[in-house]
Amino acid sequence: MAGAAGLTRLVCLVAVLTAVGLLPWLSGKDPALTVLRARSAEQEATPEALAAIRADLGLDAGPLSLLGSWASGLLRGDLGTSWVSGTDVLPSVISGLRVSLGLMAAAFGIAVLLACALVVPVLVRGRGSAGAFAAMLAAVPEFLLATVALLVCGVWLGLLPTSGWQGPQYMVLPAIALGVPAGGLLGRLVADALPAVLDERWVELWRGAGVSGARVAAAALRRVLPPLVPQFGMAAVGLTGGAVAVETVFAVPGIGRTALGAAKSQDLPLLQGAVLALLALGLVTGALAALVRLRLLGPALRDAGLTLPTARPVRSHPAVPVALATVLLTAIGWGLLRDPYAVDTTARLLAPSWAHPLGTDGLGRDVLARLGHGAASTIGTAAAVCLAGLLLSLVLGFLPSVASGASDIANALPPVIAGILVAAAVGPGTGGAALAVALLSWPALSAHAAALVQEVRASAFLTAQRAIGASPWWILTRHVLPSVAGPVSRHAILRLPGIALALASLGFLGLGAQPPTPEWGLLLDESRAYVERAPWAALAPAVALALLAGLAVSTAAYVEGRGGRRRKRRARKDTRAAGVTGAGALTKEVPVEA
Repeated sequence: MAGAAGLTRLVCLVAVLTAVGLLPWLSGKDPALTVLRARSAEQEATPEALAAIRADLGLDAGPLSLLGSWASGLLRGDLGTSWVSGTDVLPSVISGLRVSLGLMAAAFGIAVLLACALVVPVLVRGRGSAGAFAAMLAAVPEFLLATVALLVCGVWLGLLPTSGWQGPQYMVLPAIALGVPAGGLLGRLVADALPAVLDERWVELWRGAGVSGARVAAAALRRVLPPLVPQFGMAAVGLTGGAVAVETVFAVPGIGRTALGAAKSQDLPLLQGAVLALLALGLVTGALAALVRLRLLGPALRDAGLTLPTARPVRSHPAVPVALATVLLTAIGWGLLRDPYAVDTTARLLAPSWAHPLGTDGLGRDVLARLGHGAASTIGTAAAVCLAGLLLSLVLGFLPSVASGASDIANALPPVIAGILVAAAVGPGTGGAALAVALLSWPALSAHAAALVQEVRASAFLTAQRAIGASPWWILTRHVLPSVAGPVSRHAILRLPGIALALASLGFLGLGAQPPTPEWGLLLDESRAYVERAPWAALAPAVALALLAGLAVSTAAYVEGRGGRRRKRRARKDTRAAGVTGAGALTKEVPVEA
């Protein structure tokens, strides 16, 4: 299994680096002209000047020759020389990676603190919630939060620096912008799994024996963390590779911004070095997360001694999804009745009024109209990408040796780099952005599914099922799939706003939907320049994304809460039919969710 995963990693790594090396030829643009413009924007692009650059860079030899030369230098520890600056690539890559690692550590610390704040109420009350608030936090656009933090804390209050990287104080605002959405996601995952653990028999026995609440909480967290450790590792890598927009807002010289600049100028050696560093970081972090998970599980996984927690879905009150849906659908429906493209320069940046309920943008267009007409593109595209990732992850969850290697590479590759490669091949647009995000959206779900499949297969209950002669198909369809599909589906729903944000980030960087399309990501990007004068133009799509997140999670919680009792009754019926009712054969009841 380890050999297959290693081979998959190697194949995917070579494929990604090859695709990056072919970028100038995929884009159809003359790399010599792009490099000339990057070196000196004033110099005339004469045939002689372009020929000199081609000869200097060896472009006439073709992409395969350049790839071979770069690979041979890599074996000697040489990442080549920048096509634009003429300096060695390795120092630039190391400098950018050092900055991004510092930012990642600070953002991850904030994310963990916020996740703890979301988890503590569950530990105190012993029961969870539908998680709509955490989902809304996860749906906050990083680049919008970065812009607001820059204006409020940096410009208006003057508390913190707004750009550059010259000391610890420079990382505070970028770390907050990155850490808040990540903390909402991680806190939601842990809080979602804790109630089932706190409902187990051992918790009641420990409390009856006088064990302190702190020890019970620590043991419950240790019990619930193993399937989620890969998600923490992926979140940490995502904070480094996915911070391009935030690094752009704050002018942070991180590895993501370095890669984006190299891609725009077609500085191939620098881009290859930056992508290689991001991929290496992802592989190392994935390996560390796997070791931590195995350490937490101990010998139980090896000895098939795991006992999975009994599912206890938290049913959301029906008023929550109904209220959220009413607000969101009303805004969308009202906006669909208005013209999203009508330009009125005399009505620029108007405040909300009856004529323009959400105000107007920089061209005098009605924000409510653009919000309503952009809903189909934004929500529909994100839902299609989310569904494709869910189906793929459920399949790959049963093929961990294949999925683990590919997921490490896919998770380490920033969506921006994938967006650049896809845009070079098919052009920028909604379809290309959706394809780029879909290529990278499945690793977190696949890792979650694989961890659950592995633990379900090693559980004491399935050992008893096999002992009484249950068929593999029965075990798969009645126990393994229900145990995996529920948590992974809720995880996928939680990631729906994140997928919408990834699409928005590509639009923010010019790689997604193009103007004048009223896509929510473009609305955020267009309003960023005047967010201080007209904050309503940016708040409208941001609040819509938050409402979408709360609606998705609360609806799933309501549906799952209704179905949880039916699944438990069916599980108890299966257990009685099998004749396995003794306390030594299994825990309180059949597990249906890990």
